[in-house]
Amino acid sequence: MAGNTFGTLLRLTTFGESHGESIGGILDGVPPNIPIDLTSIQAALDRRKPGQNPYVTARTESDIIHIQSGLFEGRTLGTPICFLITNTNQRPNDYDVLKTYFRPGHGDYTYHAKYGHRDHRGGGRASARETVARVAAGTFAHLILECVLKRPVLIRSCVKQLGDHNAINDTQAIDWNFATTNIDVNPIGCPCPIVLPHWIQKLNQLKESGLSVGATLYFEAIGLPAGLGEPVFDKLDADIAKAMMSINAVKAVAMGDTFDVCAAQTGYDEMMLNTYNVVEFATNQAGGTLAGISTGQPIIGLVAFKPTSSTKESRQGLTTTGQPVTMQINGRHDPCVALRARPIIEAMLTLTLCDHLLRWRGQCGNG
Repeated sequence: MAGNTFGTLLRLTTFGESHGESIGGILDGVPPNIPIDLTSIQAALDRRKPGQNPYVTARTESDIIHIQSGLFEGRTLGTPICFLITNTNQRPNDYDVLKTYFRPGHGDYTYHAKYGHRDHRGGGRASARETVARVAAGTFAHLILECVLKRPVLIRSCVKQLGDHNAINDTQAIDWNFATTNIDVNPIGCPCPIVLPHWIQKLNQLKESGLSVGATLYFEAIGLPAGLGEPVFDKLDADIAKAMMSINAVKAVAMGDTFDVCAAQTGYDEMMLNTYNVVEFATNQAGGTLAGISTGQPIIGLVAFKPTSSTKESRQGLTTTGQPVTMQINGRHDPCVALRARPIIEAMLTLTLCDHLLRWRGQCGNG
């Protein structure tokens, strides 16, 4: 199946289905002699894995990464890195009833319309299970970024809005320490301790009713140089948007700090030289790019997720023979699919940035 490879110089190909034997990836274009800490790769997978709190799918997976090639004595060889993550909690029989049905809101019908055949077990390749390979590859990309740039690069995200409640507008600030470090207290990545109890109450109500809600996540990358991005068709912000839109359930992406950035913008990102003769900007309304090339400011943006399609709510669907049917979808599903998406967003952003860094270095000799 085409469309399983992402990137230009740094190329990730993923493979595997939700209830197949394993999920995996091949990361090609990795420079040689990059030190790789496999504990950091595993830590990223642990952030993403299901079954960690009451508000995500109850499917439990160990998500242990197995490196097949490309590393030797803790360093990259410059050859393709191949890795596998075994699916240890397969329950394909749970989906037997769906073999002859097209679920509303899912890719069942479109996969069948395109290929004439589909894997009905949890969506197959259309399942969010596929993203485990992206998270692993994104952590490799982060290590490459920092090694090439010889400095730390901070890439992080939080849940900006849950349903119709916007946490950042209510508080006018992101409490990053609360959003990213208090996992036991704040398992959902809320950026505000005042807002968190209200979101927990909302999620408990959704879980009890079997319904779902959408969400908007905010992301940022700090520590990147100016100059990343290619005119005209490979602009950095365009490639970031493509990377985010490749994630399941994503329906909108905006660069800058709001979806209304263009309509509401009243000025420009004015420039000046500081006392160290370095270019600085008064604001960052454009989200860290101008003309599709990074400015050296933080890369910032928003990603909007639709509600989880699998709920207990009765909805109209079709059988594979075109007969109408009323469906309720039971199983191990999230009341808000976006809550587990933070490491996935960060991985896709990192893969995009690392790819563009290597392209910039190859063309211009920088980095």
